[in-house]
Amino acid sequence: MPLTTDAVLALAPDAASAKAALGLVRPAQWPTLGASDAAVWGECQGSGSKPYQTQVDLAGPAFRCSCPSRKFPCKHGLALLLMRAQQPAGFTATEAPGWVSEWLAGRADKAEKQAEKQATKATTAPADPQAADKREAQRWQRIETAAQDLQRWLADQIARGLGALDDSALQNWATMARRMVDAQAPGLGQRLQAAATGVRRGADWPEQTLQRLGLLQLACEGLNRRGLLTASEQADLRVVAGWPMDRDEVLAHGPRETDRWTVLGCVTEERDDRLTERRTWLHGERSGRRAFLLDHAFGGRGFEQAWVTGSAVDATLAFFPSGSGLRALLVDAAAPAGTARWPVTQAAEEFNAVARRVAGCPWVGLHPVVLCDALPLRHGDRLLLIVDGRVLPLALRDADIWTLLAISGGHALNLAGEWDGQAFAPLTSWSSGDLQWLRSAA
Repeated sequence: MPLTTDAVLALAPDAASAKAALGLVRPAQWPTLGASDAAVWGECQGSGSKPYQTQVDLAGPAFRCSCPSRKFPCKHGLALLLMRAQQPAGFTATEAPGWVSEWLAGRADKAEKQAEKQATKATTAPADPQAADKREAQRWQRIETAAQDLQRWLADQIARGLGALDDSALQNWATMARRMVDAQAPGLGQRLQAAATGVRRGADWPEQTLQRLGLLQLACEGLNRRGLLTASEQADLRVVAGWPMDRDEVLAHGPRETDRWTVLGCVTEERDDRLTERRTWLHGERSGRRAFLLDHAFGGRGFEQAWVTGSAVDATLAFFPSGSGLRALLVDAAAPAGTARWPVTQAAEEFNAVARRVAGCPWVGLHPVVLCDALPLRHGDRLLLIVDGRVLPLALRDADIWTLLAISGGHALNLAGEWDGQAFAPLTSWSSGDLQWLRSAA
């Protein structure tokens, strides 16, 4: 990645981390600073007697720090890269100490073993193909039986009416959700639980609840007719049921696309105390294809690959089988490819693409959308976006509303973000070459 202040700050998990990192860009607080072609490292004096050991593998970049922070990257890793970008003369060019070289060697060994594992799996047949097919058929049977039970249950709920939903009825919803989990269809249970959570929340909760139940009904219909569906449609139903596709299988056999990919936006969210989810949206400059990378980090560990919004990378992606054609995995190591080329499109083109993806897979929750010459404005207590004669509601946290309005200054700008079917959540804005990250987009 290009080692600039903006590029480093774009890696921050939130605005608070970026601000804290800027406060640590003081060489006096770093008694040790070193660098090589592969990595940078340093020791940062914190509140304790022993300084924190911070290191960055520049090939990712990938971060490691001995501090107790659960954010990734932490403020120390960001500050270390910021100092490398702003004050390179402060780093001693020397051989990496043991705590750095061991970590780099471990990462290289892990990458080598992963490559060997994928190569072996691609060329080795299952030990017992018949047994594997039998297990798969048995799970499909359990899922299809569960879908039939769920379909009858949904008909009963609609017959009673949403007005009859009280706490006792919602307990019944939770029981049915647990039955789906027991039947090896946890995805159906999670969707039902999400529908229950939204009951009596917001003025439009009846419409939202009916939409969620309707998508569950559609999934049940699809599972009942699974044998008549295409391979990609069956793959989508498998994911909806909560049976994830094998990543190694996708890497080995998924359709591939090699392109120069522009990073439209990247958002990181904490799902629970130990799970962090990262969504990265890409645009292929030659193919015009959009791609979605979903990564998870557990227990405060970092992500293997860093994606910098506004950068361009030459890479090959392997796509999951799906009617939406969005989700993909990185096949090769991405290499920096200079300045990104932002797509220039009309709003009608973007929403036509959304419609095609929804037709291919109705359960896609988020879509990458690029809106050019869009004007954000406040209307009472609402934030709206005017683009090509359309009025779209914006989903932004309070901290970012005034930031976006200040960036706009009353003028139109270009935005990339996520569309969830109801509102547009900007992740990135750019105008006249000036790029801004809206890190805390809702």
